[in-house]
Amino acid sequence: MMQILQPKDLSLPHLRIVHRNLMEGLICSRIIPIRAYGNQRNTPFFPSYTSSKRRIFYGPIRMMGPSTSPNSKAGSIKPLTASSSDLFDNTLPSKEVLDLWQKAEAVCFDVDSTVCMDEGIDELAEFCGAGKAVAEWTARAMGGSVPFEEALAARLSLFKPSLSTVEDFLEKRPPKLSPGIMELVEKLKGSGKDVYLISGGFRQMINPVASILGVKPENIFANQLLFKSSGEFAGFDANEPTSRSGGKPTAVELIRKTHEYKTVVMIGDGATDLEARRPGCADLFICYGGVQLREAVSSKADWLVFNFKDLINSLE
Repeated sequence: MMQILQPKDLSLPHLRIVHRNLMEGLICSRIIPIRAYGNQRNTPFFPSYTSSKRRIFYGPIRMMGPSTSPNSKAGSIKPLTASSSDLFDNTLPSKEVLDLWQKAEAVCFDVDSTVCMDEGIDELAEFCGAGKAVAEWTARAMGGSVPFEEALAARLSLFKPSLSTVEDFLEKRPPKLSPGIMELVEKLKGSGKDVYLISGGFRQMINPVASILGVKPENIFANQLLFKSSGEFAGFDANEPTSRSGGKPTAVELIRKTHEYKTVVMIGDGATDLEARRPGCADLFICYGGVQLREAVSSKADWLVFNFKDLINSLE
């Protein structure tokens, strides 16, 4: 039987030996962390949770070890390590992706669930008492399962906001910006890059966001709510390119041609943002999963991030 020694039974030399053995054991031990990682396919799926109510998704769990791929090393500014946001890590960009990001002349942001922490039309619908039904349509539109113009018309028909309702909403529900977005926009502008907001949301709700971020009105591409002289809802302007599927690529292509940019980046969370990653439009698509992670979108992104830290740090 093993004898259990009490402190009073040990002399000072014995205590020193025990202490040394314990320290040696701790120094020699290795602990390998398990991190939740959201952009790995062909692995068993387990539920992964964060402290954010909005970012709960089913993602794979894998062991993370040091990368040996040459493409995981950062470019010329300074090495990047994957930054974490709650339980999720930013992926490490390839050198090619990082070079494109650093030399970009224009960066285009989606607004809802990227620049802001919510979907503007969902918030307005909830304010009007139609939140659940509209949110279901939004999920379908952002996942790419229905044409955007169909989803936009269907959502607005469910609550038909009046001008006074929109003004009341804007007064009582100020924009909720995503953490780090102001610093990122300031860093981009300080680096001489032009910043654009391209959204399937509405100018009436995006103008205050642009004002906070210092984005010029002419750098906003978004939809326009229409009202009758009485203030009643009259629909939306179907001539805006962002009112239909393929609208964001159209806007990015127009921006690129007008200003003769050589490198343009699109940052967003939805299928309409991913559409902008094509020849003649955006050279790079960065998926922001800090609010909503859509696997169908993130799996095709050039770079997946859950926070803006690496984007900011790589510009220093």
